[in-house]
Amino acid sequence: MAKKTERIGLRTAEALVEGDDAYLCAEPEIVIGELDGPVGTALATLVGDQVKGHTRVFAILNSDAQVKPATLMVSKVTVDNSRYTGILMGTVQAGIAHGVLDAVRQGIIPKSKAEELGIIYSVWLDPSVLKLSPKKINHDELFRVHREATVKVLAKAMNREPSIDWLLENQDKVEHYFHQLGREGKI
Repeated sequence: MAKKTERIGLRTAEALVEGDDAYLCAEPEIVIGELDGPVGTALATLVGDQVKGHTRVFAILNSDAQVKPATLMVSKVTVDNSRYTGILMGTVQAGIAHGVLDAVRQGIIPKSKAEELGIIYSVWLDPSVLKLSPKKINHDELFRVHREATVKVLAKAMNREPSIDWLLENQDKVEHYFHQLGREGKI
């Protein structure tokens, strides 16, 4: 983990947390670093350069309560449905916001750095969620999955995981899930 005084220039990570149903999947990809460095420049550029269907919003507990470190959510999916927007900017956003604060509370992100760091958070919400009726969506589980994935991805970034040694050792043991499906003729 980063020491209190250590500068965190730019770190990256990816994580996966899945629930019992297909739509209950969180796979964040993040960049975290000092706001007075490249991460801050990228974050400010993304906020000022909004793109239709990929609106960038800060992770908030609720309106008027943005979390720290400043966390900018960027959707991996083109958003063109108000119901999808409501789920993404409601349950998922709340899960991410709580996960960021959990990471600070657990010491994954030093509390002393919370005002100095920024996070660019590429967020996935499975579009298949729209096939379910509103009463069939388990918002508590969707919140939990995104909260857990946020803590996991932040821990991986701050701990620089996986290490290059692990990657080199396991390169031929780990097969990409969708590559395997393709090899099996399933996609």
